[in-house]
Amino acid sequence: MLGIRRREFITAFGGAAAAWPIAARAQQRTMPVIGFLYLGSPEPTAHLATAFRKGLSETGYDEGRNVAIEYRWAHNEYDRLPQLVADLLRRRVAVIVTPGGSRGALVAKAATASVPIVFSFAPDPVQLGVVASLNRPGGNVTGINSMNVELHSKLIGILSELVPKPARLAMLIEPASSTDVTRMQATTTAEALGRQIEFFHASSNREIDAAFAGLVQKQIKALMVPTNSLFETRRVQIATLAARYAVPVIYASRDYVVAGGLMSYGTSSAEVFRQVGIYAGRILNGEKPAELPVMRPTKFEFVINLQTARTIDIDIPATLLAQADEIIE
Repeated sequence: MLGIRRREFITAFGGAAAAWPIAARAQQRTMPVIGFLYLGSPEPTAHLATAFRKGLSETGYDEGRNVAIEYRWAHNEYDRLPQLVADLLRRRVAVIVTPGGSRGALVAKAATASVPIVFSFAPDPVQLGVVASLNRPGGNVTGINSMNVELHSKLIGILSELVPKPARLAMLIEPASSTDVTRMQATTTAEALGRQIEFFHASSNREIDAAFAGLVQKQIKALMVPTNSLFETRRVQIATLAARYAVPVIYASRDYVVAGGLMSYGTSSAEVFRQVGIYAGRILNGEKPAELPVMRPTKFEFVINLQTARTIDIDIPATLLAQADEIIE
């Protein structure tokens, strides 16, 4: 009799143990799922994904506890974006976030008119047709407009103060993500300052190398690198090339300066990703993207790396040092 009871206990325990994974899977299915779509690669942007999760946590959602996140990385291959978006939609995600570039937002918007989408990028979202207006986006898309395109004039102004006339300036551009407005604005600003500006195109490691070789050949004295997910994942390569060729470069993100770049002026990338997380959480809490205004940053930071300045043998004017929010020794 004791043996029978023991077998009954083991059978009952085994059945309960087998049910636990099923219950866990059922609980996971009830969790909302966020699709995180990024054009670049995970390793160079791990700190930005962390900032996104921090913003999400501020709205009450923690990955693995009450929300799941499906990460999709395109590794800078634009052609993969439609496939990645389709995969997220098959997984019935509650929200798609596309931080760090306009292409992901455009692909996601073309794929669904019902699943909410939260973006962050620099170009004008109204001009691109992503939203109807900044205050009332309409539809299923909203996000953060980082405004770095509008800051090009500030970047060019800093370069003009750094290198004397008649030195020519340059801007590094990825053709697939740049617009004619970007070039026109940069050209107009440079001309207003009595400077000439040239554009160097790059879409790969090899083309970035070639662009710097071209800078030296054409005797360009300073370079501007705008916000771009491809360049972001290549920031160490770009900073290394700038040091090798002793070219002063200004970037639109502090991350480059931390990687050894000379200086940056722009919005905080980590702060933008945090705001994307906050918007994703607000949508999970029931707010509609059509009624969430496109946010625009109010805080900008000017960072200078003096160690890099010494490496490339350039003196930073006292007027620029006085304006810096942070100086890296």
